Amino acid sequence: MTARQARVRAPQLTGRGGWIGTGDTEPTLEDFRGRFLLLDFWTFCCVNCLHVLDELRPLEERFADVLTVVGVHSPKFEHEREHAAVLAAVDRYGVHHPVLDDPDLTTWQQYAVRAWPTLVLVDPEGYVVHVASGEGHVDGLGRLLAELVDEHIARGTLHVGDGPYVAPEPAPSELSFPGKALRLPDGTLLVTDTAHHCLVVLDGETVVRRLGTGERGRADGPAPSFNEPQGLCLLPDGLVLVADTANHLLRTLDLTTGEVRTVAGTGEVWRPGQPSDGPALEVALSTPWDVAVHDGEVVVAMAGTHQLHRFTGDRVEVLAGTTGEGLRDGEALLGYLAQPSGLASAADRLWFVVAETSSLRWYAGGQLGTAVGTGLFDFGHRDGPAADALLQHPLGVTVLPDGSVAVCDTYNGAVRRFDPATGLVSTLMTGLAEPSDAVVDGEHLLVVESAAHRVTRLRLPDQALVVDGAAQRTQRPVTRLAPGPLLLRVVFEPPPGQKLDGSFGPSTRLTVSGSPP
Repeated sequence: MTARQARVRAPQLTGRGGWIGTGDTEPTLEDFRGRFLLLDFWTFCCVNCLHVLDELRPLEERFADVLTVVGVHSPKFEHEREHAAVLAAVDRYGVHHPVLDDPDLTTWQQYAVRAWPTLVLVDPEGYVVHVASGEGHVDGLGRLLAELVDEHIARGTLHVGDGPYVAPEPAPSELSFPGKALRLPDGTLLVTDTAHHCLVVLDGETVVRRLGTGERGRADGPAPSFNEPQGLCLLPDGLVLVADTANHLLRTLDLTTGEVRTVAGTGEVWRPGQPSDGPALEVALSTPWDVAVHDGEVVVAMAGTHQLHRFTGDRVEVLAGTTGEGLRDGEALLGYLAQPSGLASAADRLWFVVAETSSLRWYAGGQLGTAVGTGLFDFGHRDGPAADALLQHPLGVTVLPDGSVAVCDTYNGAVRRFDPATGLVSTLMTGLAEPSDAVVDGEHLLVVESAAHRVTRLRLPDQALVVDGAAQRTQRPVTRLAPGPLLLRVVFEPPPGQKLDGSFGPSTRLTVSGSPP
């Protein structure tokens, strides 16, 4: 079961950005007394944080009368410090609980949080009783809450009733946070209407067809449902392959009949220790974000496991990545990725963007390479030689007619261009609202402006811009402990019946790292 920790008084909740989802009130910690309070430290760029949002939904429903979940938004990227961007993310991902916008990481520091996501459980008397980092902890939290609810009812410290969440007024729109787009053979445009959980066919600016119920679901057949769909590609047989992202599935769409069929995934998110290769309908996937046909086979950007996968119709196999999060080139199966989110096939390689390392990378012949980007915590808006150029959380990529590569530089609100012939990066367009994909349309680009709920037709400029912005780096604020030396003892103890073998040198190694550093 999930272990309890020694009870410690919960620090106050403070965030310069203020509260979302509480109406006109600014709650304090004392306002949550008498209820369980689950703090979810998250940031909207992080795929693991998105997994936890989905995991929390049934827990919130089960304990609705005694539990309040509060999302403490703790940004990694500069764009995530903007209050409007946090408001949009809360809407985009259907967050139906209060959110504290903490752009300066004030509450993050007060609770000594060290990683995204982190869950902190506070009891009805205001004491921290459990902390867990990462995803996959909700089942254990449910068991712990069931025990604690009985205890606090017996003690008379638990008040049953509604929580403080106040739902905002919905703002109707034709599209809601669209993700990706695909030009169909008849000239129309198929768009994933992600937050409406639908697919939409556009003829110009007119919606001519809508597939999906508008509610989260995974129904196949002529009346399908989806869950935050993203990537699209046209298969050789004329079917459309859909990355049904939050369902962790690949689905096919027959454009003639409107029939949808699940072809890969189990509907459950992949967990460490489970197989990554095998029969397509027996292998769990994890947040497939984009799909593309390259060299006659389907490649899947598996954002949730930081990998590229190959889908052959009846099997799913790892193509690149170890599930380790980072940036490492070389042999593809030993490489590190970090939320691959956009794919584009070229004659000699597969281009892809990796959101969390703010990078443009490529795959060819079993090898990985990097054109732009250096690591998990370095980003910005800088043009020039690719080795010095910087992006900020790109989500889309497309190959232009001249062989150069257009990158949807999402958190910079720009479309960037990388020219493999010269090794230079430039800026084609700015002032966009979280562009997440682009489709070539003659001398124009059809840009999916996700945060503006639209697809915008923009002319490719004759002359690109060269932006020389400052480099930015995410660093955790220093946590001051106490003056003087610190003695740290770490005891390595082998399992019962085993012993450490020191015959070839030290049998243990301790490494210390931080995320962010």
